[in-house]
Amino acid sequence: MRSQSSDRLQAALTARFLKPAIAALREMFFEIRAETDLALGRRGEARYRRPYPYGWCLEITQDVMERLRARMAREPRSAGERAMKLFLLNGGQVQRRWGVLREQFFQNALAAGALYIDVSNDTVDIRKPKVEILPMGEAGLAPVRDAAHYAGIAQSYWGCAVYANTALPSFAPLLPIILVDRSWRIQLHSKNEYMTQLLRSDGFRRSEQWLRGGTEPPAAVVRALREACPSDILALNLETGVDAAVEACRRLRVVPTTVDEACSADVFQPALGCPHVLAA
Repeated sequence: MRSQSSDRLQAALTARFLKPAIAALREMFFEIRAETDLALGRRGEARYRRPYPYGWCLEITQDVMERLRARMAREPRSAGERAMKLFLLNGGQVQRRWGVLREQFFQNALAAGALYIDVSNDTVDIRKPKVEILPMGEAGLAPVRDAAHYAGIAQSYWGCAVYANTALPSFAPLLPIILVDRSWRIQLHSKNEYMTQLLRSDGFRRSEQWLRGGTEPPAAVVRALREACPSDILALNLETGVDAAVEACRRLRVVPTTVDEACSADVFQPALGCPHVLAA
């Protein structure tokens, strides 16, 4: 989290270098996005039954960020590049942000100082412009609060059924949510960097709260999920149910190094792969 003095510096640099060049910055990001579409569009498979770019906000944002870095490493060739390079040379920061946009869907975007730069603005509604630039305070991008908040947005955005992960309790602290989409794909969510840090930050109490209050998965979902798991995963999850899932949270809370060892050894990976299909 940035300090207030850092926020003031970023705001001042934004006012000095970026805001006077908004039109040029917009033109630059549209150019970069066109390059990204050429690169990703060729392999952009459909997601949630919709063609590229629907659902590709992470990959598009990451690709644009890399292309922006490459442009900043050379001599500026446009007014937008000059403004951005001056901003960075004077201490400005550009970072990728992820969160809930206007309480409607998950979104990845760039935070350039005090500006919100969404370079994947059309990945939910293709009729929207590909790039949107707004003051950060007007963008409506908010952090996910807890597992229940994540589950609620996932349910409405992706049209999935959501359940508490009481089927594979050993993974419940970091992956407390089961999603089942309309094609009967079953997934565990969500081990992205933000959610991992959020759930770990209070000793998995947010996970525990969701596991206690969330809807338990139907027997058919539990069976399909477990049948898709290899024997070594099942050996770690001999018991199912709320009590076993809550106990897994408490166990990691008591011995916090256990989760670090598990993550570094990719113990979670076989059952994870977000969005890895565990049952079809």
